[in-house]
Amino acid sequence: MTNDGYRETSGPGDDPAEAFERLRGEVSLLRHAIGALTTARENVEIPDYEPTLARTEKVMATLVQQVEGMRKSPAFTLTPEQMSREIVSSALHARREDQRLITEARAGLDQALRDIGNRVASARRGDEQNRWLLWAGLGGLVLGLLLYALMAGPIARLAPASWLWPERMAARIVAEPTPWDAGTYLMQRASQPSWEAIVAAANLAKDNREAIERCREQAAKGKKAVRCTIEVKPGE
Repeated sequence: MTNDGYRETSGPGDDPAEAFERLRGEVSLLRHAIGALTTARENVEIPDYEPTLARTEKVMATLVQQVEGMRKSPAFTLTPEQMSREIVSSALHARREDQRLITEARAGLDQALRDIGNRVASARRGDEQNRWLLWAGLGGLVLGLLLYALMAGPIARLAPASWLWPERMAARIVAEPTPWDAGTYLMQRASQPSWEAIVAAANLAKDNREAIERCREQAAKGKKAVRCTIEVKPGE
């Protein structure tokens, strides 16, 4: 096959120039893609893990120290038998301590009950004493009233008449301000008709005072009874 025949049989897409152009375009596209990847990688911010690693290292060092301290603790050096004995000993000690606390609490409770009993007994004795004092006071009051009722009258009558003790006692008994008011009250209570007659006579004498005085003077001069004329108002 000759070159001319090859050119004749080749299609439009088999031109070397066109193939080269296509290859160059693909290479250019690939170069742009690689450049874009490089740019994107440069823009990615990688975090700094150094502070986190430093803190982790400090925590690990602290844990190592604590584990080392625990390893050196006497509890890790005990055998199972020794551990059992220690547990039993601790339990017995705790039980003895509980027993001691219970004993102390019981003793305190007993003492409190005794104190309460003593106070109740003392209060009961105090109530009995107060009751006896109350009865004694009431008895003394009654006795004093009886003595006053029996002795007040004789004592008042033995006092001088000018002191008016009986009259004042009577006024206080009937709750009147003066002995005169007390006498008025007693006369009214003793006989109401007699009291009304006394009041009427007093009013009649008051209304005819001048006439009665003249008659009294005439009787004194003549030394004998005289007749008097008086005025009597209706209702007197």
